[in-house]
Amino acid sequence: MRRTKPEPRPITADVRYSSVPVTFFINRIMKRGKKSVATTIVYDALEIIKDKTSKNPIEVMDSALKNVGPVMEVRPRRVGGATYQVPMEVPSGRRMTLAMRWIIDAAAARTGNSYAEKLSAELIDAANNQGAAVRKREETHKMAEANRAFSHFRV
Repeated sequence: MRRTKPEPRPITADVRYSSVPVTFFINRIMKRGKKSVATTIVYDALEIIKDKTSKNPIEVMDSALKNVGPVMEVRPRRVGGATYQVPMEVPSGRRMTLAMRWIIDAAAARTGNSYAEKLSAELIDAANNQGAAVRKREETHKMAEANRAFSHFRV
């Protein structure tokens, strides 16, 4: 195990929108180091959002991330040979990571033409509290609520 925890690297804001969450999104979508492809996909999706909703695409994306991010989740905890699903509060960094992951997975599972169109449709749905990513958050909250009896096992 490590002796010390490494310092988190500073994330620079993206070029077009000067937004750090957009940079996070680009890095999450990127596969095999192809950042230019991921950047094109995200910027195209944001343009589609701008055309469809005639709102600021960054505000739509922020509200989508806020709507999808879970407040509670269950973590497994071993107590005396039994494993309990203990509900715990989600830290803000993990909340953002999970929200992005769920939106990207839901967009990939959609049927549609291009990935940018699927991503924009999922972001719009998430901003309106609909879609598969929001359903995933609801399932997570239901699971935490169902296991509330084990909350005294918190670390």
